[in-house]
Amino acid sequence: MFERLREDIAAVKERDPAATSTLQILLLYPGLRAVRMHRRANWLWRHNHKFWARYVSQRAVRKTGIEIHPAATIGRRFFIDHGTGVVIGETAEIGDDVTIYQGVTLGGTGKDTGKRHPTIGNGVMIGAGAKVLGPFKVGDNTNIAAGAVVLEEIPPDSTAVGVPARVVKRNGFRIDNLDQVHIPDPVSQELCRLRIQLERLEKEKSKSESKGE
Repeated sequence: MFERLREDIAAVKERDPAATSTLQILLLYPGLRAVRMHRRANWLWRHNHKFWARYVSQRAVRKTGIEIHPAATIGRRFFIDHGTGVVIGETAEIGDDVTIYQGVTLGGTGKDTGKRHPTIGNGVMIGAGAKVLGPFKVGDNTNIAAGAVVLEEIPPDSTAVGVPARVVKRNGFRIDNLDQVHIPDPVSQELCRLRIQLERLEKEKSKSESKGE
């Protein structure tokens, strides 16, 4: 237990430049508290104390704003940065050295039974607000951009962005020219299309009126 705790604190220090002391991390980091409470809840769940497991997990939600189902499987050195709004489903599996940020959901689509939630490989980073939905795997050492919605398997050593998410980089090489900064506004595009169509109709009407004269 103490070895795991030391590992978790070291992971926070390594990945969060704002972490200034062990005491600060131990007492003030909601992500660390949520993970520690999940380990207790998971032990209770595996030993068939389902009610008390859910009780501990719901206390964690109230204290941290992070909801982890007690049946979820979580590896070593798991770091939740900030953490508010994080939801991790019952059949989710998370590998070692994973980092996720606030607002991340590891959930289901509502269409699956049994294994309903994603499997996250080792060394994965999932950005703020990203949603990973479904019973597929996100490969090792993959980065998922903030706000992405992942609906299918992502291979290892990839970078995925967008809604729905697409792999834009694999093994350090760009494979897609999707630009996440200069994205066209679909509303503006539709208004432009309608304006062009309206101008065409007005020209046709003017021609018809001229022929009628």
